Amino acid sequence: MPPLVSGAGAAGPRLNNDQLYKFSYTTEVLVDRAKGSKDGSVGYRISSDVDVNLVWRDPSSKDDQLIQLVISNVKIKSVAQRSAKKNIFLGATTQSLLGENKLAALERPFMVHLKNGKVSSFYCYKAEPASIKNLKRGVASLLQVQSRSGKVIENDVSGRCTVEYKAAQGQVTRTKALETCKTAETGFTTYIQVLGVSGDSSSVTVFTLEDGFIKSATAKETHILAVNARRTTAAKIVSRQNLTLVAIETGPFEAAGKNVASVVKSLDEKLYAVGVTAEKVKSQCKGCQSLFEHWQEVQKQFEPDSLSKAIAPRRFLALIQSIRKASKDEILQVLKSSTKTALPQVVDAVTSSQTPASLDAMLQFLNFADPKGLVLQERFLYACGFSSHPNERMLQALDISKGKIVSNDIKESVVIIMGALVHKLCQKGGCELPTVVEVKKMILEGPDSTQVESDVQMYLLALKNSLLPEAIPLFSKYAESEVGAYCTISLTALQRYDVALITDEVKQTVNRVYHQNRRVYEKNVRAAAADVVFSSNPSYMEVKNMLLSIGNLPRELNKYMLSKVNDILHFEMPASKILRQAMKDMISHNYDRFSKVGSSSPPHTHFSCTADATTTYSLDILYSGSGVLRRSNMNIYAASNGAMLHGLQVAIEAQGMESLIAAKPDEGEEDLESFAGMSALLFDVQLRPVTFFKGYSDLMSKMFSMSGEPMNVVKGLILLTDHSQVIQLQSGLKANAEFQGGLAIDISGGMEVSLWYRESKTSVNNKGAMVVTGNVTVDMDFVRTGMEVSFETEASLDFITTVQFSEYPFLVCMQMDKTTFPFSESLTKYESLPSGKRYVSRRGHKQLLPGSEFPLHQENSNMCKRVCYMRPDNAGLIY
Repeated sequence: MPPLVSGAGAAGPRLNNDQLYKFSYTTEVLVDRAKGSKDGSVGYRISSDVDVNLVWRDPSSKDDQLIQLVISNVKIKSVAQRSAKKNIFLGATTQSLLGENKLAALERPFMVHLKNGKVSSFYCYKAEPASIKNLKRGVASLLQVQSRSGKVIENDVSGRCTVEYKAAQGQVTRTKALETCKTAETGFTTYIQVLGVSGDSSSVTVFTLEDGFIKSATAKETHILAVNARRTTAAKIVSRQNLTLVAIETGPFEAAGKNVASVVKSLDEKLYAVGVTAEKVKSQCKGCQSLFEHWQEVQKQFEPDSLSKAIAPRRFLALIQSIRKASKDEILQVLKSSTKTALPQVVDAVTSSQTPASLDAMLQFLNFADPKGLVLQERFLYACGFSSHPNERMLQALDISKGKIVSNDIKESVVIIMGALVHKLCQKGGCELPTVVEVKKMILEGPDSTQVESDVQMYLLALKNSLLPEAIPLFSKYAESEVGAYCTISLTALQRYDVALITDEVKQTVNRVYHQNRRVYEKNVRAAAADVVFSSNPSYMEVKNMLLSIGNLPRELNKYMLSKVNDILHFEMPASKILRQAMKDMISHNYDRFSKVGSSSPPHTHFSCTADATTTYSLDILYSGSGVLRRSNMNIYAASNGAMLHGLQVAIEAQGMESLIAAKPDEGEEDLESFAGMSALLFDVQLRPVTFFKGYSDLMSKMFSMSGEPMNVVKGLILLTDHSQVIQLQSGLKANAEFQGGLAIDISGGMEVSLWYRESKTSVNNKGAMVVTGNVTVDMDFVRTGMEVSFETEASLDFITTVQFSEYPFLVCMQMDKTTFPFSESLTKYESLPSGKRYVSRRGHKQLLPGSEFPLHQENSNMCKRVCYMRPDNAGLIY
């Protein structure tokens, strides 16, 4: 294929001997909102002259050239038009900004070995600052061009990238696939897509060629980063370069030599080949606070009373940034100086930092052999489970700690959280790491290795967190167990898997459980089996058999299934289409089946809906035939761009309560021990269940000692969003992007039974405050520019179920309330010089979003009115 540009046969730009090519060069960087204009941006422009001449050419190849470049007449200005008062560059000289030594280094000649249009080697002084060498590399990158169309892999200041060239007469367009660039500095991101950050990047350079050489090169590079759940929380970085040929003058003659290395050495022995890819620039922070100084300023916001306020997660995120720069000894100093009440929150922050120093500090600080340190130990474990980018060493630390633990609760939490870490490490391709393989083997073999019921449940919960495909046969086996707890855990675990992994054999097992083909099961087990069937692309016959069972089920399970069917039809779930087909058959869909009464129901509705994310909640309520609560299961899901996150699940389960009211137990539940407990799943991580009471004697003692105070399920600070990215711009400048989201959360629940008033009440109280911040900076030695975007909110959500069993059928009232809550957004843009001169622009808005009582269903509303009327004080329900 003949070349499409002038200069026939040239692979890239060719310089002539005895000629000096004089260019004007500008590069600028802007930081702003995603849809911001240039005038509103912050940033700066560097302009200079660049002289280029041929030093040496390989006699056997005209496209093997050594080129010298000299930068001069450097100027630095603001990129936006501003008044003199707001222009921090006004009156500043280039020497005062860069410093005499750095300016001299920038203007010192450097050389580029250009081979077939590609930068093969880059020569400069080793002692030059990395930031100066990177600026020179940025200029050299604009000399890299080929005259033929096609895709190639190139090395330049951005790294090793895939590049596509499109050549036309006199013009070449170079498009760099930035997502392919491999650099030394990488970063990390949250693997939960709904809570993560997505980016859109482009890099295009247009070359104009004349007589085989570059007449002009214009480059534009854009990076946009946005929080998936709220895309207005976003930042944009724009970098431009322009190299224009101004004149051609008589220049130095070509040097003699056999090869590039000998020529460079003969001309200047101080020049070294240092590589064209950007070097890491070490940021120097003058006058920055130490970690301990930072902690002394913010420690009051880490007290428990502040955990429902937005200031807590904001300080939490800032403290994490400080901890990530600190040594183990500095972190230990903060841990040892914290008050007893603030220490659990400090443990959250240190563990969430996820650095080698922070993990070492935590392992040295915690004593797993101390039964008095259970709160701190569990907070450490939960923070590990919620970690955004765990590594093998964190999993290894938990595996080692098992031998030192004296508390059975902590032992259970360790194994359960190890399952969550296995899942996260497998997500990022670490399933074959030695420690992961070892832990996988342990939890897969665990359920069959013991007869202790609590240990079997522990391993099943760990496997539920791990989501290992190898665990599906185990869950299928334990779904048919004689122990109801094993069945429930296994069935709820199967529901979390991708539908493609649920085989026909597994479906047959789940259907056997629901239809009780081999043994009688508890109602909550059959309800869980029904959920798995409906969520696993059921066949026509599976759905028809489910419909035919309605009418022959226990009273409350009948009502539950009817509500489930209506919920699927109303919300257009995956099973909706096949369900409508099956309901055309009047045998399976008729008045006799669909007129059954009861109180159980799984209402499902929208919690909030925006352009970026949809949040839904569901309440699965199942009662025993005597009207006592059997299972209450509240779920909150978030969806964004096709990704789904199980944000919260709080399940309260009770059994064996019929003896209190002299009622007859349901089929299959005659011999159940009295029990009530709660379990929580938070951000896809199953936590250790909490027991309210177990056994009749425990029930009696708890009943007479009940204070009405709820039991804490999970409390603390959680790092939700964690995205760190180094963006190496083609100009040689470097941007750093940090997006973090923190949540202060307090979930508690309780169950009260009054024999005097013949009333029971279960409550789940959820309080939280969330802050998400994004900070993008372009930080050079001589100027720092950037912006911060953020939003924050505080909210409270309460779910209360009241059952009155003074008459039959029992009266059941459910309430779900959201209080009025604040929401605010802010945007800060800034520029600063080492001299202390600063420009800052701030914008923001606040609003109050009204609270509400969420709608459940009409039968519940009618029941609540009766409960209100029947109360002895006749004063309504006040919680």
